[in-house]
This record gives sequence, C-alpha cells and structure tokens, in this order.
Amino acid sequence: MLTVSQLAKKYHLSRTTILYYERVGLLLPDHRSDSGYRLYGKTAEEALESIIGYRSYGMPVKEIITLLDGKCGTKVEQILNDQFAAIERQIETLREQQKGICALLGKAPLLKHSALNKERWIEVCHAAGFDDETLDNWHRQFEKVQPEAHEQFLTSLNIDSEEILRIRNRYREY
Repeated sequence: MLTVSQLAKKYHLSRTTILYYERVGLLLPDHRSDSGYRLYGKTAEEALESIIGYRSYGMPVKEIITLLDGKCGTKVEQILNDQFAAIERQIETLREQQKGICALLGKAPLLKHSALNKERWIEVCHAAGFDDETLDNWHRQFEKVQPEAHEQFLTSLNIDSEEILRIRNRYREY
C-alpha cells in the first residue's frame, strides 16, 4: 500500500493531483490507516494508470469518470470518437494558424517545401529502394506494433483525417 505522497512520486504527479482525482471521485484510496492516511493498493494503481493514459490523450476528467465507471457500454466508443474529433479540430486550427503566420511572414511556400508531406515521403522511400509491397508491409507492421504512432506519423505528413482512416483501416488487423 502506498500513501498519497508515495503514489504521486511513483507516477510523477503532484500530491494535489491525486487529491483532486479523489475529490472528483476518479481515484479512491483502498483503505485508510489507523491514523487516517489514505492508502492505495493495486486496484487504485491500475485505475491511476488508466487515468494517466486517458489524460495523455487529452480526455477531460468528466469523460474519464464515465469511461472508468464501466457502466457506459457503447458510450465508450462515442466518447473516444468525440475526443478524436476534438483533437482533429485542434490540429486543423493549428495548421490554419501556421498558414496565417507564413502569410504574414511572406513565406507561404514554407509550408509546402520545408515540411515532409505524403508525396515527398513516398519519393524518399522509392529512392531508398522500397517498392509498393515493402511500403505496404511497413504500414502493416507500424499499424500492428504502434497504431497511435502510425496515426501521428500520417498526420505529420499533412494527410487529412479521412485518408488517414482509410490508410489505417487498410493495414489494421482485425
């Protein structure tokens, strides 16, 4: 069993964060010591790991409460889809801000020529000797081993979200 401070230290969080999660009903101690100290066991640690994971995806605490409740059934997929869409809107907003800054700087070509895009990446791969079958296998393995990183990579190539979904579905193993 770990105290609040020990749990916070183990997971590189502040003590205040752990207490906040308790206050909103997200993380409860397994026991209290005779002197009133909160004690967290394996169950609480597993819950905290889930919380940290969801927070790393930008999930609001309110949604995490619903996700960890276990009673939301098909609502989980909707919550995750909503978060995905929210992140996509943020990315699009940031891209528009980049374009605006480039326009103000008078360097609009900066976005097209300095960033690696899908076409330039394919050119580099072909120049390195990758044929289409090798590229297919590369995507398949990337999607299998690191699906989130694969999505991030595709996003970094300025591929729109619909095409990313098509690419990932093509290589996803069900």
